[in-house]
Amino acid sequence: MSMQRKYLTFMRIVHTGIVNFIRNASLAIAAMAVMIVTLTIVLFSLIANATFTHTIDQITDKIDVSVYLKDTVTKPQADKLVAELRKLPNTEKVTYLSKQQVLTNYQKQNAGNQQLLTAINDTANPLPATIHVKPQDLNKINDIKVYLEKPEIMAMESDPPSYSGNLKEAIDNITHATNILREIGIIGVGIFALVSALIIFNTIQMAIFNRRDEIQIMRLLGASTSYIRGPFIVESIIYGMLSAVISVLIINAIFVAASSTLQATTLGLLDIGYAVTYFDSRFWLFLTLQLLVGIVIGAISSFIATRRYLRFKTK
Repeated sequence: MSMQRKYLTFMRIVHTGIVNFIRNASLAIAAMAVMIVTLTIVLFSLIANATFTHTIDQITDKIDVSVYLKDTVTKPQADKLVAELRKLPNTEKVTYLSKQQVLTNYQKQNAGNQQLLTAINDTANPLPATIHVKPQDLNKINDIKVYLEKPEIMAMESDPPSYSGNLKEAIDNITHATNILREIGIIGVGIFALVSALIIFNTIQMAIFNRRDEIQIMRLLGASTSYIRGPFIVESIIYGMLSAVISVLIINAIFVAASSTLQATTLGLLDIGYAVTYFDSRFWLFLTLQLLVGIVIGAISSFIATRRYLRFKTK
């Protein structure tokens, strides 16, 4: 019987909270508007951060250090150098290409330039055997370069080692931009979350003021603290849940517009194709996350408002 009574009380609290939400629809609009902005920023920041990370990984995968060997370097010498390079702590992969392999790759890359291919075929192979070293951490790429600058290693090189400088610069720029955007996102989320909490706080305060006579009667009739506070918390949770759903729909609309209407593949540094795929594959996860964040913001704001303005005694 006790459990049944608790269930009926809970259902009454939920029903009252829903009714109050409908009654205060005009007050809820402002609270929900700011919360929608907050949750949209939260979700967009998560997707953007994952997309930037993916872009950096893609570019990083194309960066390596190229070591050009003299024609006088024998195969055993080259094999020994490859083995030593593989032992370096920051080395992920080492690939050796003979002069003929380098020439074959060059011809494939320039298959459309018949004049250039003819000039190459009319002369002895001018391209050197090459060793490509892929680093594990680009920030420690100097470790590899220092090793290659040893006198005995430089004596085997036909030209100074090189790596994709433009790609490295792109990595640095994207990483820097990602860090800035991440910091801006965190600050923005914090500001809007605080504003959302304050607006919900004031909304509940006004609702309490409008129903002060009703609340006083409930107190005189012996209503418990949780029974009086409950509907206000339910009302705020509804704010958060609706805001969460709307924020997810807004993000979805943005990606649909960017990929279809605008026929864009990128939005600045943001890879739209990957972002859409990432969002779609984790739709229910993001919706759940948004619901949780919205519920927490709404419930905490309402709890503080009722505690502050109804002067409830804690049990």
